[in-house]
Amino acid sequence: MRWWKVAGLAGLAGVAATGVVIARAERKRRAYTPDEIRERLHTRVAEAATSPEKSE
Repeated sequence: MRWWKVAGLAGLAGVAATGVVIARAERKRRAYTPDEIRERLHTRVAEAATSPEKSE
């Protein structure tokens, strides 16, 4: 096998692995219910409001 074939197969495997990672993340993100998302956003806003601001 020539080196360019090996490099091509490695690139193809990398693209496939990246696609799997992206698909898993998307599935996990879509698993939240609207109420869960709303609750998480409210929590983040509350944390941001109580944290001290940076003064530079």
